[in-house]
Amino acid sequence: MTTLCLVRHGETDWNAIGKLQGREDIPLNDRGRKQAEMVGAFLKNSEFAAIVTSPLLRAKQTAEIVNRYVGSLPFIENSDFIEKDYGEASGMTVPERDSHFSDGKIPGMESFDLIKKRVLRGLSTVKDQFPDQPVLLVAHGGLINVILAVFSNGEIGTGKTKLFNTCISHIETSGDSWKIIDYNCIDHLSAFGKVTSI
Repeated sequence: MTTLCLVRHGETDWNAIGKLQGREDIPLNDRGRKQAEMVGAFLKNSEFAAIVTSPLLRAKQTAEIVNRYVGSLPFIENSDFIEKDYGEASGMTVPERDSHFSDGKIPGMESFDLIKKRVLRGLSTVKDQFPDQPVLLVAHGGLINVILAVFSNGEIGTGKTKLFNTCISHIETSGDSWKIIDYNCIDHLSAFGKVTSI
């Protein structure tokens, strides 16, 4: 069975002020780098075959920091795990988005079905590359929520679950599919107090 440890990237300045960030390449801020150090320290005794990351800077920086703790593992960028494209809502806060697009129709926003298609392709690639091995995947809140929604039949994930920066979730193969083990775990961030979920 292949197991994936899903880590959302650390905080960025856009996270801190509540802006939706899709494909914009926003780096981690100081808090985000500390969060990445904390999740790295939390995972340092875990064994992984590799680290897979979204190509966006905030995910790559988080993955690079965590990799220093877990053993300088093979480092793979996979664009199937890039954040969803929020279209014309990117850069807006949620209230701004809701005000500008009260009908919920956002020009240029990537559909759930398109994200689902590439996510399933990416997970299949990881499963084929690392059969029966644990892998660490660093990605994005919107993207991880799609994974959770798909494998929970919509019970959690997109539209229902607010994922915190550097939260940890686990999925594993179950026959030809995947099942959720846990999600949105933030025990390693208890010293931080308030954590962000945008």
